Amino acid sequence: MNRRDFLKSASTATLAALAANEPRLFAAGELEKIAPRADCIIVLWMAGGMAHTETFDPKRYTPFEKGVESKAVLSTFPSIPTSVDGVRFSAGLEKTAAVMDRGTLIRTAQAADLGFILHSRHQYHWHTGYVPPQSVAAPHIGAVMARTLGQRNAAIPAFINIGQRLDLGEGEELKSFTTAGFLGSEHGPFNIPFPQDATQAVRPPEGMTPGRFADRNKFYKRLLDASPVREGSAYQRESFVRSMDNAHRLLASPEAKAFDLALEPAESVARYVPQGFDAAKVTGLKLDREGVYEVQSAGRFGLGCLLARRLAEAGARYIEVTTEYIPFLNWDCHENGHTKLAAMKAMIDAPIAQLIRDLEERGLLDRTLVVLASEFSRDMLIEGKQNSQQREQARVPDKIEELKFYGMHRHFTEAGSVLLFGGGMKRGHVHGETADERPCKTVKDPVSIEDLHATIYKAMGISPKLSYVVEERPFYVTKDGLGRPIESLFS
Repeated sequence: MNRRDFLKSASTATLAALAANEPRLFAAGELEKIAPRADCIIVLWMAGGMAHTETFDPKRYTPFEKGVESKAVLSTFPSIPTSVDGVRFSAGLEKTAAVMDRGTLIRTAQAADLGFILHSRHQYHWHTGYVPPQSVAAPHIGAVMARTLGQRNAAIPAFINIGQRLDLGEGEELKSFTTAGFLGSEHGPFNIPFPQDATQAVRPPEGMTPGRFADRNKFYKRLLDASPVREGSAYQRESFVRSMDNAHRLLASPEAKAFDLALEPAESVARYVPQGFDAAKVTGLKLDREGVYEVQSAGRFGLGCLLARRLAEAGARYIEVTTEYIPFLNWDCHENGHTKLAAMKAMIDAPIAQLIRDLEERGLLDRTLVVLASEFSRDMLIEGKQNSQQREQARVPDKIEELKFYGMHRHFTEAGSVLLFGGGMKRGHVHGETADERPCKTVKDPVSIEDLHATIYKAMGISPKLSYVVEERPFYVTKDGLGRPIESLFS
């Protein structure tokens, strides 16, 4: 499936969602009762394909030198010890390594074989549990949490998405799953592309009085009632109106201050951003002379993690913070992999560790599940999986003469790393094993998307067999209700 076909199928499903009647929750009495280990989940999304051998599952280190054979390179960084004896990470993740004794590491998360590898398709699969296209608009896992568990705080959106813009790169494809789908707009994401501007999302536009803003909202509701959207189901229209009401409730609530990073002490902000970074100068990305986006500041992810901590304290249910997916940037490295990953690790290392420490110090870590994941891994030579017929998407010479070819530039689906903290997970635990030589694939205890989701849902007190009835058929939270929690991960 190419991007055009993906967009067509996603658009069809989105239109179908407008016509869907209220989805009915499967009879709770027929499901096992699961005591929740966590009330809140924070997903740290490494968008673009994070190489496991360069981060949390290092292999034999081969330093760069002209003429080195590509087949000899498994890791381009040396390994470092963590706070757990015998467990090593890749250099550049020293701060995260220091909190490994609070977490569980899955080294054998496997991405599905979806044919031609398209980032947005794999991200769709990870975030919904289903492979596109679907005949209905599949809800994001955050929307499932919001609909099933409800709001922890009536003024705070249950599902908050931080750091991803949907108006560039493959934005339209990302929109297809960054939604509540058939569950209704009220359970969809509250999107905050730039965390430093979050407070602007919870106040009326500049120059508009609260009274005028309220009047405009009333007028918009009347306009909506008279518009062609009435062709959709009553449930979907009412859900959209409820989403607007929820937004206005937040605007008038004291809890809105949770979105204001200016209220955070300067020393706290400094612990979430790379050394030497000026938090006042976060500007995101800019276009270079050739029209290619380049990273202008590394502090945006750190501020997103800080905002996530504040929102978890305030009562959000599901929070996702992303390094942002933009084709050929960040983790999506088709060349200059070593150089880019050094920068990416500098971007994420301090914020991840500080988030875990802050949650722990505030007594929140036990009831908050933190999940770090990516859509798939990377390898220097293999595209997809060993002996697959995938089209090569990066040029790799037999011998490396230039630094730009030194790195993991091809997509790899046979193993990947997922970090879990809190939420009832074991501390200092490693699950699974990968081969020490190429292909560095899973050799023990594989973890599928379905089983990973089942584990996450169980931590939140949701059965993996739970389903919603839409269009007179069940839609399960894990594909066909077959996901199985990995019991050995729980303490």
